[in-house]
Amino acid sequence: MFHRFKKPDPPQLVAVPPQAPPLTGVPSGLVSLAKSAAVSLEKRGLTGQRTAVYLVVDRSYSMRDYYRNGSVQHLADQALGLSVNLDDDGKVPLVMFDSQPYPLVEISLDRYQGVVAEQHRLHGGELTMGGTYYTIAMQAVIEHYQSSGASDPALVIFQTDGSPQDHDATRFKLAQASKLPIRWSFCGFGPSRVRFLERLRDLPGRIVDNASYFHAGDRPSALPDSVVYDGITKEFGAWLSQARVKGVLR
Repeated sequence: MFHRFKKPDPPQLVAVPPQAPPLTGVPSGLVSLAKSAAVSLEKRGLTGQRTAVYLVVDRSYSMRDYYRNGSVQHLADQALGLSVNLDDDGKVPLVMFDSQPYPLVEISLDRYQGVVAEQHRLHGGELTMGGTYYTIAMQAVIEHYQSSGASDPALVIFQTDGSPQDHDATRFKLAQASKLPIRWSFCGFGPSRVRFLERLRDLPGRIVDNASYFHAGDRPSALPDSVVYDGITKEFGAWLSQARVKGVLR
């Protein structure tokens, strides 16, 4: 009796996912942040989207501990990690504010370490920390964006630990700015959520909803970078779509 031997199956080829190309020109201290930001953008279908990233940071007196423990600097690093994926110039304009505006400076891939502490010190450190007036910072961003001649939209990471003292003017400024291709992503520090920012969704008189709010808590630098990036970008894609429909963005 003859036995029929089964022909062995050909070896199975295991698909190897393509590796992402290395990040060129990105300092080693920012590589992990840039990769984490890329994942958040990919989840929202924003890979390849070109956007100018701005960072606004609160310098009111209640923020002093966040300057001391490096939380503000860490957010600046995270902003640069996001910009690596969205912008092509490797720079993030930084606006500090309290009761007055401060000169805009740029954080860049070759100059980012310690920049927040340096600027804070140049402005007088804790001795000169004032109140919380959002509109002066918003106006600084708008003027810089308009004078830059940019055609891409802007995503503004706007950090604060409290409601503005100029709340009516802030509402008016946000409504006025809704005709511009600028998205305001508010990031709250502190143990309590900022009620003013939570109510922005219901702000009337806007062409599009141009602001979102993410609360990073009292230990913002302890949050995983992915959580911060998800919070900052969570509504950006929806705004892009609405802005195009309304003619705010082309």
